[in-house]
Amino acid sequence: MSADICNIAAALPRLAREAPDRVAMRCPGRRGRDGLARYDVTLTYAELDARSDAIAAGLAKRGVVRGTRAVVMVRPTPEFFLLMFALFKAGAVPVLIDPGIDKRALRQCLDEAQPQAFIGIPLAHVARMLLGWARSARVRITTGARARLADATLAQVERDGADAGPQLADTQPDDVAAVLFTSGSTGVPKGVVYRHRHFVAQIELLRDAFGIAPGGVDLPTFPPFALFDPALGLTSVIPDMDPTRPAQADPKRLHDAIARFGVDRLFGSPALMAVLARHGAPLPGVRHVTSAGAPVPAEVVARMRELLPADAQFWTPYGATECLPVAVIEGQELEATREATEAGAGTCVGHAVAANTVRIIAITDEAIEHWRDVRELPAHAVGEITVAGPTATDTYFEREAQTRLSKIREALPGGDERIVHRMGDVGYFDDAGRLWFCGRKSHRVETARGPLYTEQVEPVFNAHPQVRRSALVGLGVRGAQRPVLCVELEPGTSRAQWVRIEQELRALGAAHAHTGGIDAFVRHPRFPVDIRHNAKIGREALATWVAKRFPALVPRA
Repeated sequence: MSADICNIAAALPRLAREAPDRVAMRCPGRRGRDGLARYDVTLTYAELDARSDAIAAGLAKRGVVRGTRAVVMVRPTPEFFLLMFALFKAGAVPVLIDPGIDKRALRQCLDEAQPQAFIGIPLAHVARMLLGWARSARVRITTGARARLADATLAQVERDGADAGPQLADTQPDDVAAVLFTSGSTGVPKGVVYRHRHFVAQIELLRDAFGIAPGGVDLPTFPPFALFDPALGLTSVIPDMDPTRPAQADPKRLHDAIARFGVDRLFGSPALMAVLARHGAPLPGVRHVTSAGAPVPAEVVARMRELLPADAQFWTPYGATECLPVAVIEGQELEATREATEAGAGTCVGHAVAANTVRIIAITDEAIEHWRDVRELPAHAVGEITVAGPTATDTYFEREAQTRLSKIREALPGGDERIVHRMGDVGYFDDAGRLWFCGRKSHRVETARGPLYTEQVEPVFNAHPQVRRSALVGLGVRGAQRPVLCVELEPGTSRAQWVRIEQELRALGAAHAHTGGIDAFVRHPRFPVDIRHNAKIGREALATWVAKRFPALVPRA
């Protein structure tokens, strides 16, 4: 095979030769009488390599080949990981969509993707037939025992390719590797086009940023991240939980897997970290924790560091589906910035990863075609965060308007050109070169006194001991919006306490110049959050709720 192949699956044959019996993946399987998963389903590196070869060859016999877009709707079971590596080996293009998004949005995503193949669990095929999903799919594969509503079962596909031998398409850096739809937590889901060079670069950046060495054991509570583990030489222990509801994970099941298999690495959303922090059981063997998806509350970071060994590292990388990682910060440094965060400085996300060029530009909601048209801002000035680097994707699938709004072309010396991605976030650099995140650009509140940014406002009020979380929303037209703070109280806080708490929140706000003008506080029973990480607050939905529930707060035009 050519040494020039650029493919995330290219590491599998080498690892299968070097460590054939090393476990690549453990999956929960059935539960015992104690309610804990048996983890009786494993895949060694040799098995993952050979079986994904067979599936790739079997798919090719059915026309799923290089460039074929294939929707994958399979739960995080061995079949999911075998399928994904088989599709990468085939040079096909897996299309991943969060299963928990609104069904209308899901259909829109499928219509945009125009897949030629649909591979899913039996229930996904039932939905496909009833709801008219993926009518363009000419190949239909089910993970079920029988080929109902499908052309074949995955087991049949694997048997058909069992004698074909090694499979690895001669994919090149710019070939499309996958289409990953965003969760749509801040708008309509968009299909992010990943090229093979993006995945390969992510592996290198993650390895360097977090000091990952082969042989470790990882508990990735967000399934797509488990795809990186085999390429990094790690063993993945797939947790016994619903990956679309990390806030509802059972900490006892997580601790059982961690203890039983010597997990030394853990990845999870802030909601998952909050579950472990509240549970309060020590994690003596875990040496590396990574949390992403949204800012991790300071109290969660502090509590997790108490539960981990003294020399453990707690990383919170900053990034997005379109570009990851952008910057990283370790928990000890994050804790040192807590006081500044609670005073309204924003959330420190650390230094940019060395391979990235991160710059702050003047905020605008308009498209910017060329970098020469931007106004770059100096340190301490809040603006829009942009990034150029090896993992920055360059387009959305069939979304030209969104691509124009999010990408800037930049000319380089020598006549070359690169794409600069607009993160859709606002922030600034401090004098030490650290990046501070101030919130989503679309969530800024434009008042007559100037702009307010969510991550500079909410931490001031989140410091109140009876506030679980808060959310800043704006009512009215931009430039004359009224800021309103929605508040979700800690469980067990009675309604009778709200009058006192509201007065205390007003006092907290009055202590800072930027929050002193906030005079509207409303209590909300439970914030809407994103379906991927259960951490990003649905501020658009909250603003609509406030306007309907408290119409007197809406400024008159």
